[in-house]
Amino acid sequence: MIEIHGVCEPKFDAVREAFARNFHEGREQGASVTVYQRGRAVVDLWGGQAGQDAAWRQDTITLLASATKGLVAAATMLLVDRGQLHLDTPIAEYWPEFAAGGKADIPLRWVLGHRSGVVTVDPPLTLLDIEGGTAVSDALAAAVPAWEPGRAHGYHCLTMGWLVGEVIKRVTGMPVQRYFAAEIAGPLGLDLHIGLPDARERRLADLVPPTAEQLLQGRANPELAGLNRAICDPASLFHRSTFGSVALAGNPLAAASVPQAEIPSCCGAGNASGLARMYAALVGEVDGIRLLRPETADRARTVEASGMDLVLRCRTAYGRGFMLPGGPMWPGDCSPTAFGHPGVTGVFAYADPDHELGFAYVPNRMTELIEGGDDRVRHLVEATHRSACA
Repeated sequence: MIEIHGVCEPKFDAVREAFARNFHEGREQGASVTVYQRGRAVVDLWGGQAGQDAAWRQDTITLLASATKGLVAAATMLLVDRGQLHLDTPIAEYWPEFAAGGKADIPLRWVLGHRSGVVTVDPPLTLLDIEGGTAVSDALAAAVPAWEPGRAHGYHCLTMGWLVGEVIKRVTGMPVQRYFAAEIAGPLGLDLHIGLPDARERRLADLVPPTAEQLLQGRANPELAGLNRAICDPASLFHRSTFGSVALAGNPLAAASVPQAEIPSCCGAGNASGLARMYAALVGEVDGIRLLRPETADRARTVEASGMDLVLRCRTAYGRGFMLPGGPMWPGDCSPTAFGHPGVTGVFAYADPDHELGFAYVPNRMTELIEGGDDRVRHLVEATHRSACA
């Protein structure tokens, strides 16, 4: 039996039960789950193992993978709220070099909504390129869209963070990780980072890949048949926008230097408490801080794209930098106004403005479904929704 630590208000007992069941049924290694409602933490639980000889603690953190895109989106919408960025302004007005290759008219919202077509980098970037920064911006400025911008959508696996990060840097003078730290993580007291400040961070949980059996279960989902084919096809947009765009050997998430590199689409680190608190502050007040006005939060979750995703080859829906309910990447039933983001490490976090909720689940056993949405988080999301509606 795994001991569950932390607090849970009686109204949300179903969340504790779902969290414990994930461990008891053998789905989990170590994890944390946090729920904020109306500015207060109503659930803050953790349990299991962070490593071979290390128990999961309240301050354990893990890599967030693509859930980092939610941090980048929050920073972007904060600048929109303050009038420093405008969703309909062409990126080339902030970044003139970006106009090359037929990209002069691509507005910021098309990148946030995965509609720009700028999803691949050729030749692939090396770790030295990424650490240097300039080579990344030069490669993206020279890139040619994979489809006519605005006419379709496809997941900007790596490029979303770099593209938006360059715009933020041009406007604020700060890299996106520094802007996020100064304007969001610092004021709210979040243990949440775009990039890991110290690759030797001892609180960082060891990532555990899914078993072969779990992978087979994930691939049995008929909605993911197209994605499963694309993963194995070097000519697919999925393959070209991930493995074909970066020259990193092995599992890049396991390399000590990669989390410190500036890859704002996928190299964040943090815990469930920090993620839930951030999402709660996007749709309500947390300790006197509300990040976005209600009308800006509404713009963040406004549908920018939905339907067949040309990269993931399944149904997806996107707002302005955030994923929206609809399709196999979004786990479980919840409010239709919700917005958030998953990650391949199993992380999932979202805001629910209807119930003033911020939810986050952070495990160290990676998901079998590429970008979250497995049964572990589905049970937690549905228990949270039922509890909030009770």
